[in-house]
Amino acid sequence: MNGPVGRFAPTPSGYLHAGNLVCALLAWLSVRSRNGRFLLRIEDLDLPRCTPEYTQQCIEDLRLLGLDWDGPILYQSQRTQVYEEHLQQLTDLGLTYPCFCTRAMLHTLSAPNLGDTQYIYPGTCANLSPAEVQALSALRNPAIRFRVPDRTIAFHDLVQGEYAENPARDCGDFVLRRSDGLFGYQLAVVVDDAFSGVTEVVRGRDILSSTPRQICLYEALGHPIPVYAHIPLMTDAQGRRLAKRDQDIRLASLSRRYSVPWILGMLGYACGLLPELGPVHLWDLIPLFSWERIRSSGSFRLVMPGQSDAIHD
Repeated sequence: MNGPVGRFAPTPSGYLHAGNLVCALLAWLSVRSRNGRFLLRIEDLDLPRCTPEYTQQCIEDLRLLGLDWDGPILYQSQRTQVYEEHLQQLTDLGLTYPCFCTRAMLHTLSAPNLGDTQYIYPGTCANLSPAEVQALSALRNPAIRFRVPDRTIAFHDLVQGEYAENPARDCGDFVLRRSDGLFGYQLAVVVDDAFSGVTEVVRGRDILSSTPRQICLYEALGHPIPVYAHIPLMTDAQGRRLAKRDQDIRLASLSRRYSVPWILGMLGYACGLLPELGPVHLWDLIPLFSWERIRSSGSFRLVMPGQSDAIHD
């Protein structure tokens, strides 16, 4: 099979909701419509938050919808040595440095604020001397940051179109490994997608801004860069954004009220594949799929049978 390689990579820190499921569905349809391979990866690096119960339910949810995958499931929790080797490769290239800033310190920095928990890192620890590193290491374990280039990183997104950022200006040097030893999302996702030969990444628009950072890592490690598709987030019919803590839109809850074809119809209608709300079989969605049909603006609205879809846009 020489077609594209896609994947679904959930974090099992809660039960999948309809937004996660539509992401898995579109990733599956995209590669299956072109005779490609579909992989499943469990991003369970944060083991205290990622439980076996959530992992197993995720697998069962995908099976219930008929979303099959090729090859064994990849578990990030089993790949820490691989991440360590790639981190050392970046260090050998002079692209990392230890950072001793605490979260409290970052909150007090006079750096541009990207939100309640995100700041553009100003490079506080970027040029510490060996003596300073040794002294600070005696007080606390450092995080390891990646030195981002001061240039524009641009790419074409299959859903959002052209996107560009300058990482030095828009995010600053980012963490590859936390001070507690946990590897960061940016490094793990790049290493695993490259290892698996992933050529196409489908995920939520909320992490669109992370892509330039990952492209920097692909370039530094010498791996091919995949194609990206960042889809709108899912809301309910009233416009409320879905979250894993919401019980009413878990697949287990939906499947008690609706058949699988109806659930697939709701997902297909939400993202724009279906012109009307109604039941559909999974394999009947394959010939309907194209990225041109997927809505790029606003949000995907999960409208259930009997609800008004007047706000569906």
